[in-house]
Amino acid sequence: MNRSLIRNFCIIAHIDHGKSTLADRFIQRANIIAARDFHDQLLDSMDIERERGITIKSQAISMPYTAKDGNTYILNLVDTPGHVDFTYEVSRAISSCEGALLVIDASQGVEAQTLSNMFLALEHNLEIIPVINKIDLAAADVESVKKQIDHDLGLDSDIAFPISAKNGTGIEELMEGMISLIPAPLGDEKNPLKALIFDSHYDPYRGVVVHIRVFEGSIKKNQEIRFWWNDSAYVVEEVGIFQIQLKKTEILRAGDVGYFIAGIKTISDTRVGDTVTDNTHPCDAPLQGFREVKPVVFSSIYPVDANDYEELTTALEKLKLNDASLVYEKDSSAALGFGYRCGFLGLLHLEIIQERIEREYGLSIVLTAPSVRYRILYNNGTESFLDNPLEFPDPGLIDTSAEPYIRASVITPTEYLGNIMTLCLEKRGVQQNLTYLDEKRVEVIYELPLAEVLFDFYDKLKSISRGYASFDYEIIGYQDTKLVKLDILVNGKPVDALSQLVFEGNAYARSRQICKKLSQEIPRHQFKIPIQGAIGSTIIARETISALRKDVTAKCYGGDITRKRKLLEKQKEGKKRMKMVGNVELPQSAFLSVLKTDDD
Repeated sequence: MNRSLIRNFCIIAHIDHGKSTLADRFIQRANIIAARDFHDQLLDSMDIERERGITIKSQAISMPYTAKDGNTYILNLVDTPGHVDFTYEVSRAISSCEGALLVIDASQGVEAQTLSNMFLALEHNLEIIPVINKIDLAAADVESVKKQIDHDLGLDSDIAFPISAKNGTGIEELMEGMISLIPAPLGDEKNPLKALIFDSHYDPYRGVVVHIRVFEGSIKKNQEIRFWWNDSAYVVEEVGIFQIQLKKTEILRAGDVGYFIAGIKTISDTRVGDTVTDNTHPCDAPLQGFREVKPVVFSSIYPVDANDYEELTTALEKLKLNDASLVYEKDSSAALGFGYRCGFLGLLHLEIIQERIEREYGLSIVLTAPSVRYRILYNNGTESFLDNPLEFPDPGLIDTSAEPYIRASVITPTEYLGNIMTLCLEKRGVQQNLTYLDEKRVEVIYELPLAEVLFDFYDKLKSISRGYASFDYEIIGYQDTKLVKLDILVNGKPVDALSQLVFEGNAYARSRQICKKLSQEIPRHQFKIPIQGAIGSTIIARETISALRKDVTAKCYGGDITRKRKLLEKQKEGKKRMKMVGNVELPQSAFLSVLKTDDD
């Protein structure tokens, strides 16, 4: 196909501004799916995405569109997530496009992720087209949003397209605008093959399906290709494009977005961000790829049944294939056996991985309490990084400890500013800046410890601002802190899987919370069970689960009180012996309850 008739673009926006709905309208306009097969959020292929109303994976699709000039163009769309945890997915999508539609909600205006996604697109020199969505809402204020586009984003509001993705208003004008404003891809199909892997997934029958954007040259069936980073070579079995299903084609040329299958069974050979080239006539240098993503939240995953360890290994390998941001290594626990220590981009990312393992691979798993990576400086001058409480050294050996800090940007209507500042102060935040964007909205910037944001910050922010405040953050480095290891003892025995690294000032409240949660989750036994929180040998919190008691005095219908006392003393001795040999069974829900920090 003539390269001048190709347009590669992505849709970027803050969460819930209508990206997936707009993608649905494009697909319907292109007529690549029968009306009876169409459903909302068509590109959100996972059940979790549709249930939660969020996009997790970026999805690609090629759509033919006949423009008013009579030419039929191929529009290659890469739909992207909006949540801050999935910024990495957005950066992958952006690097395979020439243009971006920046969708802004007409009732909400410019929000935190809108800004950060725009800067991502600018870094890659993309042509950005502002799109004002949801103009059909009663609360829509198009003129105000246009001012924000000029003032906050520095873009030209004259080329902003007002649309309603829900009822299809303005879609035709937007598609015409994309053809005139987004540049055609560059590249020459006569050059050696140079293609970027921006995604991949695993097919149980055909092996790895590799998603690529071809920048130079071409790729076709029976061609021998090579992966740049590990030098492994394969023969291509099939190439094609994405049209909801995979659609086989003869060849992919420079400028095309598509896939290839080459019988790749070794999952680790495929790496997102790698360059694919011809094995006999390779290109001279690889493409830039993606900036290495660094996990910020760490948790261990264990199978409930120890026999499922191999299945868990396979599940993580396959998830890693289409989620390059997942990092894991082997781990073990006295309470839970063998598992994996995993790194995630945030708590939502952790939840999604947990759900995908349970749904897609049918495994029951237990997660330990999430932690961030701390920096420890020892008395002898050496330094190490630590995210696992089990590896916490003797406090006497530590000189100083430091925890990661973030710069958090919150954009909120002015009436919620006071509550948000109170929340940030509770989380040990230090205010850096406060800017009034206009008479109704304010941007406030805080430096906060990442560990404080992990648990319930986002939920509390949404609840105190009635959903209107938006939140974005970036890691800015480490600052000194007073770090302690909080142990949880059940029936006098420490449970290593429940240990946590916490800021000393939060240890008391956190241990009270955990003990209370566990006392509600652990079933009653024949003996009393003390649940204690401890720092070293100092107990700082305690809850007691009372024993199940049999009424041994039921058969005494009177007589001397000493008869009853004798029976009760006998029962007491039996309970004492039972407590010494009795084991407390911890249900899976007890481990999960530690992840929840609310007081309900």
